[in-house]
Amino acid sequence: MPDMSSNRPPGTANFGHGKVDPYGFERTAEFDFESYEKFMSTYLSTLSRRASRWKSSFKKMDNLSNSRKLKRFCRKGIPGDLRPDVWMQISKASKRMAEDPQKYTTLRSQRTDPAVSESILLDIHRTFPENVYFSELADPGSLKKPLQNVLEAISLSNPHLGYCQGMNFIAGLLLLVMKSEEKAFWLMDTLIQTILPDFYAPDMIAVKAEQDLLGELVKWKLPDLHSHLEGLGVQWCLVGMKWFICLYADVMPVDTVLRVWDCLFLEGSKILLRVALTLITLNKDRLLKCTNFPQAVEVFKDIVKDPITLECHTFMQNIFKVTGSMPGDKIKAMREKCVRQALQS
Repeated sequence: MPDMSSNRPPGTANFGHGKVDPYGFERTAEFDFESYEKFMSTYLSTLSRRASRWKSSFKKMDNLSNSRKLKRFCRKGIPGDLRPDVWMQISKASKRMAEDPQKYTTLRSQRTDPAVSESILLDIHRTFPENVYFSELADPGSLKKPLQNVLEAISLSNPHLGYCQGMNFIAGLLLLVMKSEEKAFWLMDTLIQTILPDFYAPDMIAVKAEQDLLGELVKWKLPDLHSHLEGLGVQWCLVGMKWFICLYADVMPVDTVLRVWDCLFLEGSKILLRVALTLITLNKDRLLKCTNFPQAVEVFKDIVKDPITLECHTFMQNIFKVTGSMPGDKIKAMREKCVRQALQS
């Protein structure tokens, strides 16, 4: 694993400064620096307070027990320097790694199916091209080879899946955060095997069902909007495919995605639904103004870029306030119904 810090352009360690953010993502000419600076002027103090609270409340990051307090702290954000250790703990990836410490090394020594390797290599060049660690100019310090290693190991650990487009963005962002191939592998393998529905199965049944489930949630929480969109012919299978497949990694601001993942690793995939429902709820009026199917599709493409998604702290507060109660048992029953319907269609 290359030393990523050596490849970071000078002056990018500070939020809001420079053309490259702390994770190596280049900011385009369209980037709203003014809004970002305004947000970060208050958010930085929030981050500082949270870091202090984390370190005083949880003395050992390698012994975190699930509790209401831990959930509350994760929802308010895990400090960046603690995030790798906390993610490994709350996801139980560290436990799985300890139980099979040689697994990643063993998988790396095995031969990957040539067709799978070819698909992975094609997608590596499409992974975060705007990130300095994945760009064509990144050598030395490129994360392309570590990304290939992780994805090939994932395909060998999950032979029934192989490789699915979207995995590259998840593995890529995990590498940027974890700075360790092995830990990135274990987190991704844990996501696939214990946290997410079977999103990456070749038949795509689970991810299709999850989009249908989103439609059912809109029908439950926003019946007038659901009726309007149904009248326009909006098919839910066209709405959230990329959102769920890449866990928002390639569609929302990176700071917001990391905050979503802080909750995902502890609370499970319901968080992804809360995010989707929040995006739709906050843009309800825009969607109600649509008079035809193409207009609605454009709004759905645009809402992940809404300025509110940049203000990650406010957005994360909204995903629990705006969506209201979503009992786990009810969501599970609704998901099972959507899976049955997807299998029949």
